[in-house]
Amino acid sequence: MRLFIRQAKALVKLSFVELWRRNDVFALLVLAVALMVPLSLSSPFGAAGASRYLDEAAILLIWGFSLVIALGTGSRLFPPEFESRTIYPLLAKPISRGALLLGKYAGAVAASWSALLLFYALFAGSVLLRGGSFSSELAQGVVLHMAFVALAVAVSLAGSLVTTPSANLAISGIALVSMFFFGRRLPEYADAVSAPLSWLVDLAYAVGPHAEFFDMRQRLIHGWGAVDAAVFFAVLLYAAFYVASLLGFAALALKRKRL
Repeated sequence: MRLFIRQAKALVKLSFVELWRRNDVFALLVLAVALMVPLSLSSPFGAAGASRYLDEAAILLIWGFSLVIALGTGSRLFPPEFESRTIYPLLAKPISRGALLLGKYAGAVAASWSALLLFYALFAGSVLLRGGSFSSELAQGVVLHMAFVALAVAVSLAGSLVTTPSANLAISGIALVSMFFFGRRLPEYADAVSAPLSWLVDLAYAVGPHAEFFDMRQRLIHGWGAVDAAVFFAVLLYAAFYVASLLGFAALALKRKRL
C-alpha cells in the first residue's frame, strides 16, 4: 500500500509539473487577464447594474478556458508515452497499470484545478476592486466547476486510449459543449420528434456527460442564492460516479492495450 501511495504521489507531481511547463497554459492565463479583467471592471452605458452581464461573460470565458485545459491535459496523458515508448520504463519500476492510470489522472486534475482557481482568483479580484461582493453561492459554483473539470479530464483520458488524439479532442469537446448548452432541452426535443430519432436523443441524455448540471453562472451573477444541499451533493455524486465509470473503462482499455 505504501508503495502504491509513493508511486501515485510521484505520478501526480509529474503530471502537475508537465502542465505548467507548457506555454499554452500561460498563454491562456494572459488571454484571461486581457479579456476577463476589462469585462468585469467596466460598466456598460454607465449603468452599474448592467455590469453583471459582463461578469457572466467573464465566467463563461473561465468555463471555456478550463475546458480547453482539462481536455488538453487529459488527452496528453498517455499518447506521448506510447509514441516515445517511455511507458515501458514507467511500468518496469515496477508500477501497475492501475497505479499509473490513477496517478496520472490525479495529477492532471490537480493541475487543471490549479489553473481554474487562478482564473477565479483573477475574476474575484476584479470584482472586489470594483466594489462588488460575493455570497454563499460562489463556493458552490467553484466546487461544482472543479467537479466538472475532473469529469472533463476523465472524458478526454478515456477517449485517448481508444481513438486518435484529434478525434478524441473533437468528440470530447463536442459532447461536453453540446450538453452544457443544450442538455436541459434534450427531453423536450425527444418528445417533439418521432422514433427512432427520439430513442437516440433519450440515449444521449441517459449516457452523455451532463455538463449543464455544474453550471451556476445564473445564480452567481444574478444573486439567486445557493442550490439545495441535497441537489449540490447529488451533482457531486453524479460526477464521482461518472468519473469512476470512465476510469474503469480506461483501466480496461489500458489493460487490453498491447505495449
